[in-house]
Amino acid sequence: MDDVVYAKRAPSVAAVTLGCKLNYSETSAILDQLSSEGWKLSSLDAGADMIIIHTCSVTSQAEQKCRQKIRSIIRRYPESVVVVIGCYAQLQPALLAGIEGVAAVLGSSEKFMTATYRDLLDQKPTAPLVRVSDIGSTETVFPGYSLSVYEGEARTRAFLKIQDGCDYGCAYCTIPHARGRSRSLPSEELVARARSLAFSGYREIVLTGVNIGDYRGHAFGLVGLLRMLEDVSVDRIRISSLEPDILDDELIETVAASKKITPHFHVPLQSGSDSILKAMRRRYTTESYREKLFRAVGSIADCAIGVDVIAGYPGESEEDFMQMYRFIEGLPIAYLHVFTCSVRPGTALAAQLAADERRLTSPVELDRRSRLLIELGKRKTEEYSGKFIGRECDILVESSLREKSGRLVCSGYTAHYLHVTADACCFDGNMEDLKGRLLPVHIAHMDDDLNLHGRLLF
Repeated sequence: MDDVVYAKRAPSVAAVTLGCKLNYSETSAILDQLSSEGWKLSSLDAGADMIIIHTCSVTSQAEQKCRQKIRSIIRRYPESVVVVIGCYAQLQPALLAGIEGVAAVLGSSEKFMTATYRDLLDQKPTAPLVRVSDIGSTETVFPGYSLSVYEGEARTRAFLKIQDGCDYGCAYCTIPHARGRSRSLPSEELVARARSLAFSGYREIVLTGVNIGDYRGHAFGLVGLLRMLEDVSVDRIRISSLEPDILDDELIETVAASKKITPHFHVPLQSGSDSILKAMRRRYTTESYREKLFRAVGSIADCAIGVDVIAGYPGESEEDFMQMYRFIEGLPIAYLHVFTCSVRPGTALAAQLAADERRLTSPVELDRRSRLLIELGKRKTEEYSGKFIGRECDILVESSLREKSGRLVCSGYTAHYLHVTADACCFDGNMEDLKGRLLPVHIAHMDDDLNLHGRLLF
């Protein structure tokens, strides 16, 4: 009977994405392709025929969250065909296929083969379908981009995938196993896609990938692509996470001279101890990292720099930790993301631990070191964000609401990636009309949670 139903109406699909911005861009591209093939894009609660779950495997906690989400969706939507894709699917297909109610597990290449999704509805396999190939040998790079596929959805920031995979081989990382070697999308294709996003109404494009600094689209790298994208009619172009060795003078000078590329870099540090950086197989020293950051903030007005660090990396001594703490204290950063190390199977770190070459940091020490770094990060954020109090900035409005008191407020991000909530009482139109607009605000104060507040200026 279901086959007859599908013949008379378009099948419907909904998606849930966990993990990074790259996952979100790829989910959107898959949905866009399905839509072009006649699928109806749906929400979960609308009772979609199929639900695609895009997973993450960066840490064991991320994997646990994915398993919980998969089981929750299967319980809540028992009539839907559940398909699991993403990095976790690539690395642990048998485990995920063993979850009762999972219809299919598709690997990092196979998730883009949209004919498979329709086949699942038509053929209704009695056992989970598992299609996962060796990603390490693939030369293909599939597109990823945000497109507002649901009617009425406001268009603000769009993600545009420019690159996939990584050749760096850090000791703790599974990404090369999950996404393969570094490979780039052609520059002409990316510029065309960016123009399409701009035509759709997006005001900001965020360039995403696994290691976007390794972009090699035809004859030039990231800087060449940025210069091409400056001709696209969007207000902002934002660079996502960037490896320290890529933050060179040419890139800094390009951003400093640009009116579109945002003055914001996210530059993972991971450790402030040279001995730990060497053990991690990172490609820089603390001194070279420091030089690059100070060069950036010295060349770009109010440059916002975000940093990732891993607290309690296996083998990290108290001396290593204090070196990192003091090192970060002296850096000109806007915010700090603190992680603990998750030992991933198949990595060099896992082999080192198995051979007793490194030792895990105790849970008590992990907690202490994490808390100290988190507090340091708060002080850094307070110091950086506080500089903007009393200033006027443009925010790209992403949400608006009317409070119980009747006051209209909106919120969005500045070019420096500061989140601002603004009083919009001066706006007398439909509050939904605020979304997706680039509007001036006066930043008045910072609350106890380090959030900035202000008012719209018209």
